[in-house]
Amino acid sequence: MVLLYSDGSPTTEISDDDLKQALVTALDKFHGKDKRKVMFVPPDFTRFHSYVESGIVTQHAYEYFGEHVKDIMPALGTHAPMTPIEISKVTGVCVPSIVDEPWPAQLNKLIWEGGHDLILSIGQVVPHEVMGMANYNKNLFVGTGGSDAINFSHFIGAVYGMERMMGRANNPLRRILNYASDHFLTHLPIVYVQTVIGRRYALSPHDIII
Repeated sequence: MVLLYSDGSPTTEISDDDLKQALVTALDKFHGKDKRKVMFVPPDFTRFHSYVESGIVTQHAYEYFGEHVKDIMPALGTHAPMTPIEISKVTGVCVPSIVDEPWPAQLNKLIWEGGHDLILSIGQVVPHEVMGMANYNKNLFVGTGGSDAINFSHFIGAVYGMERMMGRANNPLRRILNYASDHFLTHLPIVYVQTVIGRRYALSPHDIII
């Protein structure tokens, strides 16, 4: 174990700014700015009264890493899960909130219970304003999953933003569907037939191209 920073004495007073600078100094020593997928494991709400400084450290760390903080998992131990109010108190206002809403990973009953030897999911891969790129498991979960699947997926896409979604295969909604595929569809004999095919059109001398 390498000690990255140490300071203090029985008479030392450390301000929030001092704490932030100490954290930045320590993180810079192992090139923290180069990290692209960062996780925090702070204390939970039962440690609130001793957590005040830890909460400040969490906020400073979030400011340091920014969008590269991908997960924050409080160390609950044997304690009960925290409420949204408790989470906001121990993480601070600078850490963005997350919507916790179940998404129905549903399929048409014929796919789920049909007993098929093979299920071919066929589709053209094109840019999509809700999914980023159309087809793959969208064909099943959204295409056959009913109105809830359609409505929730379009809501998630709208919240994330179509401008950030369009033409990108890696996005929050696709990760939800990939999770559902990995956890619920592995027993089904699904094969995806995906195409990216254009067409050639012969132009006549009278065709106008704008």
